[in-house]
Amino acid sequence: MPKEGHYINRSNWLRAAVLGANDGIVSSASLLVGVSSAGMVHGNVILTGLAGLTAGALSMAAGEYVSVSAQADVEEADLERERVALIEDPDYELSELAEGLESRGVESDLALEVAAQLTDHDALGAHAREELGMFGLAGQANPLQAAAASALAFALGGGLPLLAALLAPVGSRGIAVAIVAVLALVALGGGGAHLGGAPKWPAIRRVVVWGTLAMAVTAFVGNAFGVLA
Repeated sequence: MPKEGHYINRSNWLRAAVLGANDGIVSSASLLVGVSSAGMVHGNVILTGLAGLTAGALSMAAGEYVSVSAQADVEEADLERERVALIEDPDYELSELAEGLESRGVESDLALEVAAQLTDHDALGAHAREELGMFGLAGQANPLQAAAASALAFALGGGLPLLAALLAPVGSRGIAVAIVAVLALVALGGGGAHLGGAPKWPAIRRVVVWGTLAMAVTAFVGNAFGVLA
């Protein structure tokens, strides 16, 4: 019988990678399309794109570091409360664990027996899973790893529209950037769905729709400012 495969264990890093790459593609492409529509000269367009790419990657890194650190602080505070509770009132914590098992369909006597065995094996781990929804006390998200991964994904995603702007003829720069961005979004949506074992077309559709909308809006704004100038 073939082994059943699951992809939920990839959800954390896959979410961060897709978020970073999508943000890089959309924000860089939108910025480049906007300033190109405004009639900015080639050198300034590239400089603007490079500045946006650098600032965006650093912003993503800082945002991931701060958010993951805040999450880690909350998790550690909750775990510390559980540690104290297990020391101060172990009987109540045992009954609480048993009640949680009962609520999921385990018979009362068996729930108490299982709760006792779980407590003997790893009391804090059992309560972390049952009460806090934390599966595994080791291997929690690392703020520095999250920051680095997010910045790298943003830079790789945002680098594609910037490369298109650098290589495309001046007259077709905005169109070239938009085409490359849409193709990159298709690859990102399909690739992310494949790695997560999810349907590809809904993922592709949503990233392309939102990315195209962002580029269209910034192109309109850039063109409006270019006309006014």
